Amino acid sequence: MTESLAYLFTPKLVAFYLLVASATYVHLRGRVRHPLLRQLTDHSTLVAPYNVLMYLFSAVPNRPFVSVDTFPELKKLSDNWQTLRDEGLSLVAEGHIRAAISYNDLGFNSLYRRGWKRFFVKWYDSPLPSAQALCPKTVALVQSIPSVNAAMFALLPAGGDIGRHRDPFAGALRYHLGLATPNSEDCQIIVDGEPYHWRDGEGVVFDETFIHWAENRTDQPRLILFCDIERPLTNRVMRTLNHWVELTWMRASQTDNAAGDHVGLLNRVFEVVYHARLLGKALKRKSELAYYAVKWGMVGLILYWILLVH
Repeated sequence: MTESLAYLFTPKLVAFYLLVASATYVHLRGRVRHPLLRQLTDHSTLVAPYNVLMYLFSAVPNRPFVSVDTFPELKKLSDNWQTLRDEGLSLVAEGHIRAAISYNDLGFNSLYRRGWKRFFVKWYDSPLPSAQALCPKTVALVQSIPSVNAAMFALLPAGGDIGRHRDPFAGALRYHLGLATPNSEDCQIIVDGEPYHWRDGEGVVFDETFIHWAENRTDQPRLILFCDIERPLTNRVMRTLNHWVELTWMRASQTDNAAGDHVGLLNRVFEVVYHARLLGKALKRKSELAYYAVKWGMVGLILYWILLVH
């Protein structure tokens, strides 16, 4: 009996229990949820233990939308929205706001096929060289606000949409500033079932780890400034941990706008792995039965290793 209990509490199984408990919380958090099978293979399940720590020690309410007044430093961006708009529209006109050239954008790869486009200003690091050359006023404004860890111009074309998803990192909150938008209720983002309609010069902060999606049902494109803002935390240890994650894992997910920009390690690995995924997609087109047999077989092998191999 004692040996059986000891087996049930091996370090590997304790880690598994924590993963299951935190993933269950993430799945049940909020009003909108993924189907269970999708949630099992979603990235938010893998990173759930870390995200639950961020929720537990969050200094702002764990709600879909957070008052933008909580971050008074962001007023510098909204006060200068026309300057940001002018540089953004120049980037649009010159074709710099676009989808990634190759499969080296782990964080946003799935959005491109729906028409979404971007131009990175910075991503958990110094501003990209291409941004310093092409939108220097935006770079200066973003760099003047220490809590802005990442920034980009993001374009959703007329008729474009973004499917339901969670972003993986709860150590940040998302800020959107309307620059050149349709100013219409037909162009909106829905976070955990709550809609928000972009307006020129107006900012909004939301928790992107709630399920959210967006749609532009107008005949005009929507251009915004899109930023990751460091989540305020109540505990110094958690703040230190979050800074470490930002400087390692988040920085490793940096990608490029143009030749000469840095591409992080995670995205270099993702580019290789994605070609294997393309083989999986080809298999799915030929036989969905074979595709799902392979997919769930791999999940089963992982669970077998966790639960039975010791």
